[in-house]
Amino acid sequence: MASVTLKEIDKFHKEGFLAMERFFSPEECDAMRAEIRKIVDGMDVPPHCRTEFSTKEEEQLQAQGSAEYFLTSGDKIRFFFEKGVFDGKGDFLVPKERSLNKIGHALHAYNPVFKEITHASQVQLLVKKMGLENPVVVQSMYIFKQPGIGGEVTPHQDATFLHTEPLGRVLGLWIALEDATQENGCLWFIPGSHTKGIARQMVRTAPGTVPCTAFIGTEPEYENSQFVPVPVGKGGLVLIHGEVVHKSEPNYSDSSRHVYTFHLMEAKDTTWSPRNWLQPTPELPFPPLYTHN
Repeated sequence: MASVTLKEIDKFHKEGFLAMERFFSPEECDAMRAEIRKIVDGMDVPPHCRTEFSTKEEEQLQAQGSAEYFLTSGDKIRFFFEKGVFDGKGDFLVPKERSLNKIGHALHAYNPVFKEITHASQVQLLVKKMGLENPVVVQSMYIFKQPGIGGEVTPHQDATFLHTEPLGRVLGLWIALEDATQENGCLWFIPGSHTKGIARQMVRTAPGTVPCTAFIGTEPEYENSQFVPVPVGKGGLVLIHGEVVHKSEPNYSDSSRHVYTFHLMEAKDTTWSPRNWLQPTPELPFPPLYTHN
């Protein structure tokens, strides 16, 4: 994999994203996919997914369980499912490996394969060249984008969910473990949209409240014509500025679009919002990206 060039760094600062082909080898991608298969094979379905819907009260309890499960997932490896994959008893209607939307949010800390990828020498070198002095890993996700049912991700800015003071301190790294095409749901961006701040902020609501998060502000309506598609091949990496507007379309194709993605924060002179859904914990403070071997 070639090192990032000054021209590419300039392009990232101008457009808010940068696609780099063949950043990881096919073997590294296959190792991540094999590891996720092992994790899914050993998966326990969370109790809130096994609730039989019968009364309003039970629906409320299920929503509460779901909220707690999400809010406390920052320092765990947890499972999030596509809609309509369970029957009323919480049994799978599809093969379990086809039921998942994503696994998050601490693969980078607790799984050796994903930890190694997150701290890979080429990642550290790239992030140094992007000028980050003290980056920490705040979250990671494995996203499945299942064939036929992989839902769309509506236009958003990552800093809406991962808010910092000042803004501009969050960087996403998005790794295609299979070819990401327009047919199976590649990313789309509005170039240059990272320069205008954020439209909304997601904050925690009072403990015990459902929903467990709320939005301050509203996402504007964007014209489809503003977006450009960014397909990348297997092993490709997309760098995502925390304020750039991006989305992905539903996957109606018969091929999946597996991705491993994680977010970094430049910790130097930065405050992580205490109102973010995701918070560091005593068990898992945000780990530094740079390792000194």
